[in-house]
Amino acid sequence: MPDIQHTFGSDLTVGPTGDLALSETTQLTQERVLRRLLTNAGAYIWQLSYGAGLPQAIGRPANPDRIAAVIRAQMLQEAEVASSPAPAVSVVQSANGICTATIQYVDAETGTTQSFTVPVGLS
Repeated sequence: MPDIQHTFGSDLTVGPTGDLALSETTQLTQERVLRRLLTNAGAYIWQLSYGAGLPQAIGRPANPDRIAAVIRAQMLQEAEVASSPAPAVSVVQSANGICTATIQYVDAETGTTQSFTVPVGLS
């Protein structure tokens, strides 16, 4: 079932017929993963354990291994992300302290491998 297209931190999008754009399958899964990763734990009052809390790490010393572990654990909470093979997460810290997470997972509904990169603004 499609949902309204909404990437975390962005505005709603107008569809080709002038109404709100919809997301389905792989795009919808990626939107849900991003929402989970960028939501602070405890911020969603109906499910206090929801969210990876990556924004809470801003300004703290970066620990790429810990960030990758948190991302992997949270991704496995999404029904649309296949647990086998497990999501692959690589977090790289640049010289200026900014971490970037590259995430690869299998979409449970379509069986296709998906990949995207998320900047994790840490210093």
